[in-house]
Amino acid sequence: MNPESPQRLLVIDDHPLFRKAVLQLVAMTGDFEVVGEASSGPRGLELAQALQPDMILLDLNMREMNGIEVLKVIKSWGMDARVVMLTVSDESSDLIAALRAGADGYLLKEMEPEELIAKLKEAARGQITLSERLTRSLAHSLRGEAKPRDPEEAGLTDQEGRILDLIAQGMSNKLIARELNIADGTVKVHVKHLLRKLNLRSRVEAAVWAVEKKRG
Repeated sequence: MNPESPQRLLVIDDHPLFRKAVLQLVAMTGDFEVVGEASSGPRGLELAQALQPDMILLDLNMREMNGIEVLKVIKSWGMDARVVMLTVSDESSDLIAALRAGADGYLLKEMEPEELIAKLKEAARGQITLSERLTRSLAHSLRGEAKPRDPEEAGLTDQEGRILDLIAQGMSNKLIARELNIADGTVKVHVKHLLRKLNLRSRVEAAVWAVEKKRG
C-alpha cells in the first residue's frame, strides 16, 4: 500500500444516504478513491474479495450480517486492507468487541467531516485510529480489569517493550517491522506474547494501556 497514491476505499453500510455522503466527502480530498460500495455484509464481503481495497469503512449495525461478523471474516482471510468501523454506537462493549475482532479503527458518524478525513488519513498511514472520546472510554474499561502494573511486572522482554512503545505510537505491524528491521511475522509473534503477558486481547488495548502507564 503506497500512502502517496489515493487509497482504494470500499464502503459497507446499509444506509444509502450515509454512503452517498461519505463518497462525496472522500472524493473531495483526492486522498481516497472509492472503488466500491455495499448495502449489506454479504455483498461487502464479495466486493472485498473481488476488489482487494486498501481500506474498508464498515458499519456496525446492519440487518443481514453485522459489522463484527463481517470484520471477523475479513480478518480470517489475512487481507492487507485496513478495516475502520464507522458507526453511531459509542458503547464501550461495541468498541471493545470490534477491537478484539481486529478492527484497525473505530470512528463515530457524529464526527465533523474534517476530523473524519484526518482520522482516515491516520489509518491510511498504518496507524490505529479512534475517536478521542472513545479512547477515554476504553481506558476506563481497562482500568476495571486485572492487569500488570507495569511492563516489568508483566515480564516483557526488551524487544517486547520496544514493540509495545511503537504500538502505543499507533504503528502497524508492518511499520514496526520496518522500524526494528525485523520480519512482519516476528513482530506478530512478539505482539501475541506481550498481549498474553499483559492479559489483553488486542493491540489497541495494549496501546491504551501503555499510554495510561506513561501518564502515571
